[in-house]
Amino acid sequence: MLDEKATFDWKVIRVTFDGLDFLLHGQPLWKGRFKRVMMFHKPGLAPVLGDEGWYHINQYGQPVYPERYGRAFGYYDDRAAVCVGDEWFHIDPLGRRVGSQSFAWCGNFQEGRCPVRASDGCYHHIRVDGTSAYSDEFRYAGDFRDGVACVKMMDGMFMHIDPDGQPIHDGRYLELGPYHKGIATALDQKGWFHIDDRGMELYSHRFRTIEPFYNGQALVRDLDGKQLVLDESGRTALVV
Repeated sequence: MLDEKATFDWKVIRVTFDGLDFLLHGQPLWKGRFKRVMMFHKPGLAPVLGDEGWYHINQYGQPVYPERYGRAFGYYDDRAAVCVGDEWFHIDPLGRRVGSQSFAWCGNFQEGRCPVRASDGCYHHIRVDGTSAYSDEFRYAGDFRDGVACVKMMDGMFMHIDPDGQPIHDGRYLELGPYHKGIATALDQKGWFHIDDRGMELYSHRFRTIEPFYNGQALVRDLDGKQLVLDESGRTALVV
């Protein structure tokens, strides 16, 4: 049993492989207390499932608020997504509800923005105070990474937007990936390719499948099914 007077960094706590308990230095912390547990996140709180529902605990296993939820998730930007029935919203680290709106689904905050889905099925992003970040609606909205998010417009095409909902370039695509170090994956009628942060193609040819670049190279499969390693200029560095 954990000594509640002991001091330790919550960052060293791990979750067991079966997701039923926490480990501190390889030893179970509260064996059998919870039905399911999830990882600790800043500010040192973790979602757990007990007999009455989901809630958050501190590093000593103590509940941080009295409410119980149908689901609860980790804290990001000091906000955690929770749901009661079909209503989703966020709470702060003290368990207080953030904003007055409820949603059909909430994501996690990244870079001060969070994707949410309204009851009509439309997506948009909200700020950490729960207010809408912009007035537009989308068929889908992803997380922000390096100040950019992928969204699917009402016409079915994808584009990149900034935190205020404005397009960062003129490109519109059948599919689109998030930026990784200034390069994203994109799909048009001819196939997959890579674009830079201005929406410009890195090369002219197309591929059946592609992966993001890692240290200047990416694994791709050409239209004939051959697997290649590509450099950022589109040249084949290796046939796999």
